Amino acid sequence: MTNEEIHQYVINKIKFIRISKGLSQLEVCTKGNFSQSFYTHIESGKSQPSLMTIIRIAQVFEINPRDFFPENKEKSKADIKKEISLLLESL
Repeated sequence: MTNEEIHQYVINKIKFIRISKGLSQLEVCTKGNFSQSFYTHIESGKSQPSLMTIIRIAQVFEINPRDFFPENKEKSKADIKKEISLLLESL
């Protein structure tokens, strides 16, 4: 993923989690001590949240900050070797 794709993913995830938790933007701002315009800029993609802002939003949502980011689906060489070995053993 490119940096822009990751940024868009994080924004979408923040908005999705907020809505799924039944929170308004104002409630997130109040609980996280953000200005409403600042938070609106984050959700609209006009601002990129800092790591500390992501952590504060995660605290408001009561989740791990990692939940905002896509999973790394790349496999290590060791994992690939293990899979190949298992496949060969099953033959």
